[in-house]
Amino acid sequence: MAAENSKQFWKRSAKLPGSIQPVYGAQHPPLDPRLTKNFIKERSKVNAVPLKSKKASSFHEFARNTSDAWDIGDDEEEDFSSPSFQTLNSKVALATAAQVLENHSKLRVKPERSQSTTSDVPASYKVIKSSSDAQLSRNSSDTCLRNPLHKQQSLPLRPIIPLVARISDQNASGAPPMTVREKTRLEKFRQLLSSHNTDLDELRKCSWPGVPREVRPVTWRLLSGYLPANTERRKLTLQRKREEYFGFIEQYYDSRNEEHHQDTYRQIHIDIPRTNPLIPLFQQPLVQEIFERILFIWAIRHPASGYVQGINDLVTPFFVVFLSEYVEEDVENFDVTNLSQDMLRSIEADSFWCMSKLLDGIQDNYTFAQPGIQKKVKALEELVSRIDEQVHNHFRRYEVEYLQFAFRWMNNLLMRELPLRCTIRLWDTYQSEPEGFSHFHLYVCAAFLIKWRKEILDEEDFQGLLMLLQNLPTIHWGNEEIGLLLAEAYRLKYMFADAPNHYRR
Repeated sequence: MAAENSKQFWKRSAKLPGSIQPVYGAQHPPLDPRLTKNFIKERSKVNAVPLKSKKASSFHEFARNTSDAWDIGDDEEEDFSSPSFQTLNSKVALATAAQVLENHSKLRVKPERSQSTTSDVPASYKVIKSSSDAQLSRNSSDTCLRNPLHKQQSLPLRPIIPLVARISDQNASGAPPMTVREKTRLEKFRQLLSSHNTDLDELRKCSWPGVPREVRPVTWRLLSGYLPANTERRKLTLQRKREEYFGFIEQYYDSRNEEHHQDTYRQIHIDIPRTNPLIPLFQQPLVQEIFERILFIWAIRHPASGYVQGINDLVTPFFVVFLSEYVEEDVENFDVTNLSQDMLRSIEADSFWCMSKLLDGIQDNYTFAQPGIQKKVKALEELVSRIDEQVHNHFRRYEVEYLQFAFRWMNNLLMRELPLRCTIRLWDTYQSEPEGFSHFHLYVCAAFLIKWRKEILDEEDFQGLLMLLQNLPTIHWGNEEIGLLLAEAYRLKYMFADAPNHYRR
């Protein structure tokens, strides 16, 4: 019954503002924002309407012109040749064609300049024209260098940084992977973890600024409450919990073919390929089978919520971290068939239990009507109104509701806004904070929003604001940016968490 109610809710709420859009965000690079922005502004000039009528229908116009990516693929008969889909593509195509013709004419006038421009391009750069082209990022750079006309017609160059980006070297600013200070911190972690009874409070303090890659798997198991602090009990606990998980598989997994579980399993099966679609690791059939088992077993063991779209994302950080325990190279392109069956079973079971521990603290985010998210979005609105009244009033002026962008922030814990390497670093701190995934996340979202205040205030229409907030440019973020974000979030928590008078209007 819960699964049926859940399905009905999502079908009714398929157009919920702010719902997840896998084709957008840090993990899914969109079309060039400047092209889209120019097109929107040109269109608004041509179709100018009085302010009143524009404000009254602004959201409805936006909803008609943007599709919710959750709907794509929900039904096998999805028609991608619909008039609205064709209209959007044709408009972008016309704008792109005009740019191509203009650039081509410039090429004919000044061929020497174009040739020198192309030859100066570093080999580490690659042109990405759209989100679909990003999937071809592994093409060799010499292909682009052989075709200078293609480069002139394409959008501006962007350096390629892997979405997982060598978890051992997460700093986008190019700092060395291991400094003297980091070696000292690693040694401190090893001492804590090897002591007879690990001091969890001290481990949390050490983990707040980030956990070294080498000790992250065991640290996460301890901080999530999956492993006991006593070192002598850990091996037996792991063995027992892993056997318990695969006992669930034997007992329940075959029921996925039963009628009352069909809707749950079908939705999981649809969502799995959408999980980090640009990272080859998550497109491997064996990895997708692991994710399907984890999500299905969790769903039937938590009938109050069942499976809800977005939970699939929450498995990925745990899977990558526990995979890194067995893989020293970059995991984003690693072929998991090279691992033994025992290693894969350990990764799968540990990912399931740690994800379950996380969701135990935020399950009201995923029960019917998702009351937890509704409360958190409202709390974010009140908090921002106290922190930055100018930004808050700017949203009110252009009728932007916080639910339209912050729903996804709460539902996916900012995973759709940040590269995976940043999410892993963020979760180091979340697991160190009391109620990190629920309470502290609110202040991180507030700090994240205010981080873009200049860009927000520069946008002067509803559609521009929504496009910005759903496509924030974080693709090149690393440890440095996440460290600053967390510091600001901690400052906000210190100022407002215990100050109810500041928290209310």
